[in-house]
Formats: sequence, C-alpha cells, structure tokens
Amino acid sequence: MTNLQKQIMVNGIEYNLCGDYYVPNIVLEQHDDRTLGKYGMMRRAYLKANKPILYNQLVLTDKLFDHLYEIDESAHSRIDEIMDFELMWDKEIPDKKTDPMGWVQYMNMIKAQAEEIVFNELVFN
Repeated sequence: MTNLQKQIMVNGIEYNLCGDYYVPNIVLEQHDDRTLGKYGMMRRAYLKANKPILYNQLVLTDKLFDHLYEIDESAHSRIDEIMDFELMWDKEIPDKKTDPMGWVQYMNMIKAQAEEIVFNELVFN
C-alpha cells in the first residue's frame, strides 16, 4: 500500500485523490438564469454535429453559453430588422381588418424569409 497525498498541485491545477487516481479540481463559473432561445439551441446542435472542434473549444473555455446567447440575441434583432425593412418597402400588404387571413399569411411569409437569411448568416455559419 502506497502513501499518496490527498491533494497535489501540477502546473497550477489542483488535483484530489479519488481511489487510485488524481482528478482535477475544476469548478465551472455560475451563469445567469437566462433561457436559451430557438436560435441558440439550433446553433448548439449545429456546432455539436458539424464543428466539433469549435464546440469542444467553447465548452472547455467556458464560453459556449455566452456565444449561444449572443447568437440568439443577434438572430432575434436581425429578424426584426429584416421584417421591418420588408414591411417598409412593400406596398402590397393586405389590410389587417378587411383580410386578416391574408395579413397573417403575408406576415408568416416575411418571417420565414427573414429566418432563412438568419439561418445562413448566423446560425449555420
């Protein structure tokens, strides 16, 4: 039976003895309680499936959720910007009071187009 130290310090990292192995004593920082939105979750799934090196780097440096929150916020603001631009220049908008279904269809079409642009610019890039 060997006499091992309960804690050791190697290259500035503290290790604790667990059984026969030394395990690094790593504590993650607490993040705020913001919920990750649709575009942030899509970005995480894309990074995990298609860019695993970048995903692992963000995880290991504890920057993943900051990156995902930034993408989510940027995507929402970009969609609002694109939709406002389309509404400002298009003269063929159905009237909401006389043709509510046409108006909803038109708004859904603009949002789908804006989301497609955001997917290509931010989420899947």
